[in-house]
Amino acid sequence: MTKKHSFKYEELIGCANGELFGPGNAKLPLPPMLMFDRITNIQEIKGKFDKGIIEAELDIKEKMWFFDCHFKEDPVMPGCLGLDAMWQLVGFFLGWIGEPGKGRALGVNAVKFTGEVLKNVKIARYEVDIKKILRKEGAVVGLADGKLYSDNKAIYLAEGLKVGLFKS
Repeated sequence: MTKKHSFKYEELIGCANGELFGPGNAKLPLPPMLMFDRITNIQEIKGKFDKGIIEAELDIKEKMWFFDCHFKEDPVMPGCLGLDAMWQLVGFFLGWIGEPGKGRALGVNAVKFTGEVLKNVKIARYEVDIKKILRKEGAVVGLADGKLYSDNKAIYLAEGLKVGLFKS
């Protein structure tokens, strides 16, 4: 079977509904918590560590739900949502390589914010480099580093993203 190396929004919604990796396996969250509109590139032996890469994009629209509540009269995408997007991508990568189980974010070693995603931004782009995959009885853990770009400027850096898939 040939693996797909990009996914459209409708396919991501299928993943959120459990249709992509099968029952009991990795799922993406449904909107509004799904934090990207498409996966533009996913490769198993590429990236900074040659262990895999996944890239995705979110089209920024003026009426996005978080702009109305974070913060009043000072709208900005919450940093935690950009971080969550990177965890979502690590979990998706684990499901895409065929690992079974339900996904959970397990932590991150360091996060640095040097900019913001504001209403005038066109695209938030994510780039996640897989560092290591640890397989243990009943679980698999993906370790990765990620960046979020506001248009083409890197503004978030996350080191040591950890996501696990757990068999029930």
